[in-house]
Amino acid sequence: MTDPVQARLRAAETALQAARALLNQEIAGYPAPIAGCDAQFNHLLAQRQRVAKALGALRRDIFVPTPRTPDRFAGIESR
Repeated sequence: MTDPVQARLRAAETALQAARALLNQEIAGYPAPIAGCDAQFNHLLAQRQRVAKALGALRRDIFVPTPRTPDRFAGIESR
C-alpha cells in the first residue's frame, strides 16, 4: 500500500516539473527582450525561480529538532 503523503508529494513534484517545463518553453520562445525593461519576461524569470525553489524545498530533507537531537549534528542517541 502506498503512503498517501508520499503520493501527494510526488504529485506536487510532477506538477512543478510540468510548470517548469512550460515556463522554460515560454522563455525560450520569447522575443529578445531589452535588458531590464521587459516586465513580462522578468515575470517569467521570477516564476521560474519560484518553481525551482519549490522543487528544492520538496526534495530537501527536513530536520526537526527534538530534546534528544537538538541540532542536526548531534548524532543519534540510543538508550
